[in-house]
Amino acid sequence: MDFVVAPDPFALFQTWLEEASRTEPNDPNAMSLATIGADGIPAARIVLLKGVDEGGFVFYTNTLSRKGRELAANPVAGLCFHWKTLRRQVRVDGHVAPVTAREADEYYAVRPRGSQIGAWASAQSQPLDSRATLERRVAEETARFGDGDIPRPPHWSGYRVTPLRMEFWQDREFRLHDRLAYSRAADDTGWTTERLYP
Repeated sequence: MDFVVAPDPFALFQTWLEEASRTEPNDPNAMSLATIGADGIPAARIVLLKGVDEGGFVFYTNTLSRKGRELAANPVAGLCFHWKTLRRQVRVDGHVAPVTAREADEYYAVRPRGSQIGAWASAQSQPLDSRATLERRVAEETARFGDGDIPRPPHWSGYRVTPLRMEFWQDREFRLHDRLAYSRAADDTGWTTERLYP
């Protein structure tokens, strides 16, 4: 299946994401997030995309987690979306910055209550001696907040990946895939495009 070369990669991404939301059985917004550690070795994990617009791709996490610490030290990241049912992939490389406190508050407020409790109970990425310890911490935080509102923890927020490069990949027969790359300079909003050999 051919795809149309759109002048704006965000428009093409939105089209592909909407199509994936109709075909993927689980989490069409799942993406690999790669960060760089202090040792220069990349680390990748799956996170969920929670927003995308002309400013970039947004996800939320514990800022004291490994990814949070790595982004604080080296605010660049790579993202990869893979939609197996559509045989498509999108790669995003760019700079990372925290979202505003207001954005983080607004998203945190609509999270399930159990997830809000979990944000307080989990010292994400730190050693855990047993599952029982985590469950005890969840119970303690649940009791602490009772039926009241649960404020956003100071260590929980979001990040926006502002892309400098986006690549769209479409599977084709005999591994003669379609690859289309968009790129721009850090201080530029205009995109250049080029096709790549598979």
